[in-house]
Amino acid sequence: MTSFAHVDYPTEHPGVIRAENAAAAIKDIAANFDGTRGAASLLLAAVVSALLVVAHQVIDTWSEGHLLAAWMVLWIVAFAALALLTMPVRRMAVALRAGTKAWAESRRRAAEDERTWQVALKDPRIMAELNHAMGVATLTDIRRYY
Repeated sequence: MTSFAHVDYPTEHPGVIRAENAAAAIKDIAANFDGTRGAASLLLAAVVSALLVVAHQVIDTWSEGHLLAAWMVLWIVAFAALALLTMPVRRMAVALRAGTKAWAESRRRAAEDERTWQVALKDPRIMAELNHAMGVATLTDIRRYY
């Protein structure tokens, strides 16, 4: 009597599957990352720390008898600044990020236009297309570029 051994080996290595899943998870995290939240938190921390420095300077001028009251005022200033400045700082961070993106896009387009113009100066066909796109009659002027 003949018997066969059927051993089922996986076609993919489990470590490779885990690595692919980890890479996909990292890609999803990076795609969903919102940098404005971090920038807003950083700006808020900077503003609150500046307010605390000013409050500390005011507290240093007080006499020793009012030290507890001074520290209470310092923490009231800190928490009030955190509560009142969160949304304005977040809006400012969003506007700053949008402005930076728009500036970078305009710089990229300007560099691309400059490259196209430099190529068009050397190639009469591209110059004719640019002239046509800008509304300049090129039928009579195209011979001039050859």
